[in-house]
Amino acid sequence: MPSMRVQRRAESPPLFCYLEYALRTTNPLEERVVTLLEPDAEALGYRLVRVRVLGNRRKTLQIMAERKSDGDFNSGDCTKLARRANEALEPIEYDSLEVSSPGIDRPLMRIEDFARFIGHTAKLETTAMLDGQKRFKGDIASVDGEAILLRTEQGEVTLKFSALHDARLVLTDKLIEEDLRRAKAAEKDDEREPQ
Repeated sequence: MPSMRVQRRAESPPLFCYLEYALRTTNPLEERVVTLLEPDAEALGYRLVRVRVLGNRRKTLQIMAERKSDGDFNSGDCTKLARRANEALEPIEYDSLEVSSPGIDRPLMRIEDFARFIGHTAKLETTAMLDGQKRFKGDIASVDGEAILLRTEQGEVTLKFSALHDARLVLTDKLIEEDLRRAKAAEKDDEREPQ
C-alpha cells in the first residue's frame, strides 16, 4: 500500500465546519480537512476515502484516497496529493501528514462503496444495538437507497447506512484475486499508452 509521510507545522489555529461526512470523518477538525482538500483532490482526479486526525500533542493527519477513474492509488499519486494537501491545508495546525491508498481490505465510507463491492465480505458495526448486536459480518448482497442487505451465517440482515459506525472489507481470496486481475488489466493499459 503506497504511503507518504510529510513533516510540517502551521501556525494558524484549526477552523471548524459542521457538515455531514458520514463515516469519512469523526470530528469537526477532520470535516474541515475534507472541506479544504476535497475540491483540490477532485481536480486532480482523486476521491478522498477517509480522513483521521491522530494524537493530541503531535497531530498527524491521515488521508486515504483513490483515483476516481479506477480506484487505484500509487506512490506517484501519493506524492501529488501530499503536495497539494500541504498547500490546501495551510489553515490547519498539524505536525505530520500521511497520504495512502485505502488498501485491499479497505474501509467502506460511502454507500457507493457498498454497491461497488457487492458479493464481497465485509465487517460492519452499528452505532446502536440491532436485535442484540452491533457487529455484523457477511457478504454484501445488495444496496437499495440507504439499505444494505448483508448475508451473514445467521441469515440476511438489512442495515441502514446512516446507522453504521464502522465498515470495512474483509481480506478474502476472492478479494485478492479480483485486485490482482484489476492490477494486471491496469498494467496492460499502461503498456498500450504511448509514452
